[in-house]
Amino acid sequence: MAYLRLERIAQRFGDNVVLRGIDLDIERGEFIALLGASGCGKTTLLRLIAGLDQPDAGRIHLDGRDITAVEAAQRGLSMVFQSYALFPHLSVADNILFGLRARKVPRDEQGRRLTHAAELLGLGALLARKPGALSGGQKQRVALARAIVSQHPLCLMDEPLSNLDAQLRAEMRAELRKLQQQLGLTVIYVTHDQVEAMSMADRIVLMHQGEIAQTGTPAQLYDTPATPVVARFIGQPPMNLIRMPGTDEWLGVRPEHIELGGSHAGTVVRTEYHGADTLVEVRLYDQPVLVRHPGRVALSPGAGLMLKWDATREHRFAAAVATEAAVARLSALP
Repeated sequence: MAYLRLERIAQRFGDNVVLRGIDLDIERGEFIALLGASGCGKTTLLRLIAGLDQPDAGRIHLDGRDITAVEAAQRGLSMVFQSYALFPHLSVADNILFGLRARKVPRDEQGRRLTHAAELLGLGALLARKPGALSGGQKQRVALARAIVSQHPLCLMDEPLSNLDAQLRAEMRAELRKLQQQLGLTVIYVTHDQVEAMSMADRIVLMHQGEIAQTGTPAQLYDTPATPVVARFIGQPPMNLIRMPGTDEWLGVRPEHIELGGSHAGTVVRTEYHGADTLVEVRLYDQPVLVRHPGRVALSPGAGLMLKWDATREHRFAAAVATEAAVARLSALP
């Protein structure tokens, strides 16, 4: 049996169905990203695993034990929140040790774990400070240290980096992934940020409207999206979805896989120069298409141009899977 197994997990709040029969196996030591837009059910699923809520249906097994009805404190897991959840009147050291003291862990063991966590996260010089004297990145390290000292093998994280600026998020992503691998933690990480999921996770569980749209490695979701929802969610900019003339299929092709020149005639709408590349919006077959061109390219709005792409880069979605109305919504340009 998998280390963590979710079987037909369902949840509703009043008339709103939030989770629709979730089945998922997670192995020990995996870094799993629960990815999806707001309202897809990812945080609800995390809360059910944590024991903060109870599912309306289904079972949760952890390390061979049915924990569906087990209290949160008895599940043997730790959690890192978006808001850090630090006590402002306690020092960094006291915040880190709060859970151990509540569990009455011996004092010498507390000190050993504190020293280890402080070394791992570079908090040694900050242990006497209060949270109000810390930066956002330092507060996040304290929250991570509190999870580490618990020594629970399963750690749940609910968008822990969302309050940080872009540069610090990138630094913390690398640190968090290194820490997870070093300690052998099983991590379930909730995020709406595909960059976080793609850069850290062993596997991504992409959720949509209370269901799992696709599970796989970052490369699998990028290279072989199962549905238009996955195709549009993974990738930056997202995959183009084009209704080709004379067919009942939708063709998917990523902006970085389209080249200038070829047999597909389009009209330039706008360009955005990003330094390393230029993003070009083109009207193709009366539909908006994005092209990511390396370097700088000067194209005037209204100019005609030809496009091409390798047939091996195409993704085909049947009309029954990608209805015209749904794809029109998905294809809105960023």
